[in-house]
Amino acid sequence: MVIKNRELLQDIKKHISSDFEAKELYRFIVENNLYEKTEELCLKRKSGYPLQYLIGEWDFFGRTFKVGEGVLIPRADTETVIEVALSLPIEKKVITDLCSGSGCIAITMREETGADVYAVEKSEYAIKYLKENIALNNSEINLIGGDVLSEETKNKVPLSDIIISNPPYLTEDDMNSLQKEVTFEPSMALSGGDDGLYFYREITSFYKDKIRENGFIVYEIGMGQEEDVREILLSNGFCDVKYQKDLGNIIRVVYARKKQED
Repeated sequence: MVIKNRELLQDIKKHISSDFEAKELYRFIVENNLYEKTEELCLKRKSGYPLQYLIGEWDFFGRTFKVGEGVLIPRADTETVIEVALSLPIEKKVITDLCSGSGCIAITMREETGADVYAVEKSEYAIKYLKENIALNNSEINLIGGDVLSEETKNKVPLSDIIISNPPYLTEDDMNSLQKEVTFEPSMALSGGDDGLYFYREITSFYKDKIRENGFIVYEIGMGQEEDVREILLSNGFCDVKYQKDLGNIIRVVYARKKQED
């Protein structure tokens, strides 16, 4: 990015210490001619309001996604889910993304593989952004609006080669000690019950019959949850459980294959 107004950038940096965030906000202000709102935007960010919500979009796996209040912000950690899913040794004809949120996983998988992709989401706020992102990326996605754990929703999900989910996985303790920025994101996209494992238990048992034999289930997980999620998968008839670390060297993905019936 070429800085055309260094005085403006320096003014932003008086409020925002992160050089990256200051430059991102500078770009947003310049491109949208929001010079008169510079101080207002800086103070809002300084209060903890997420930069991604301020500028209304964020990049994920090389594509741009619209975001705002009511939808989880796409994170670089989640790109590990994409990398794992793309590497799986299976023909990718049908992929289902549960708890789809902004649609960053579903849209990316559609565009990277050309598969028939289904995105399941309950929140009307998130669905608004999901629809915008489908249009923005000119992507063909089968959107299913509904509670991921309801029979009505499940009946709309086809037999899939891969089921992917980045479900809510924060524990009750985590929810009580969120950093300021995260408190602005929807709690329903964050809270995974007392131990953070509620959705892994429910989704695994509820959707295992929606995965083809030798198909895969791929989960994003929270730090330190890998062994618990592994046990959930094994107890539901999955095998070949594997882990993948993110760029921060934290195990971020657990994935497994559905056993072939004898």
